Amino acid sequence: MLQVISLLVENKPGALMRITGLLSARGYNIESLTVARTLDPTLSRMSIVVDIEPQLRAQVIKQMNKLVNVLQASDLTEAAAVRREMVLLRVRPTLNSRPNILKEAEIFGARVVDSSTEGFALEVTGDPEKLDVFIDLMRSYGEIEVTRSGTVVVALEAKKLRLSPPVPKITTSGNANEKRETRNENTIHG
Repeated sequence: MLQVISLLVENKPGALMRITGLLSARGYNIESLTVARTLDPTLSRMSIVVDIEPQLRAQVIKQMNKLVNVLQASDLTEAAAVRREMVLLRVRPTLNSRPNILKEAEIFGARVVDSSTEGFALEVTGDPEKLDVFIDLMRSYGEIEVTRSGTVVVALEAKKLRLSPPVPKITTSGNANEKRETRNENTIHG
């Protein structure tokens, strides 16, 4: 079964490798993965769709929340959320079918991003099932090339990221009587 995971991570080298490493080490196939910076340039949002047994979904989220650089991992598989993908499609139709393609594109909310004597380049966004139907329909008009993004997802329920206050940590240095406090500011509770 496909699991949709949303992650908020620190925008640092190695974060993606740790997450994909966790999944591949357990033999889970990643169906799609998208990642981009948030409004805060130090953070990135990831959307991952992974093929996993339903009874292991909670365990995967717990393991991801323990990873370095992961601030929050959420399972949005059955949650109230908006899921979208984008398809860029090049179709090379016969001259007679060009008007029909434009009508079908309009019905699916697709935009013509390029037009030439050889055909059209179309851009369409929507849920994955709608895009599958659109691709199959365009296939009937001639030769096609398809580039598809991964799923991006946003939860409709607002979940607050809860960072704990700095925790004083007592460390010793050299002399047993000499102690100093250090703060751990990255402790996460979720």
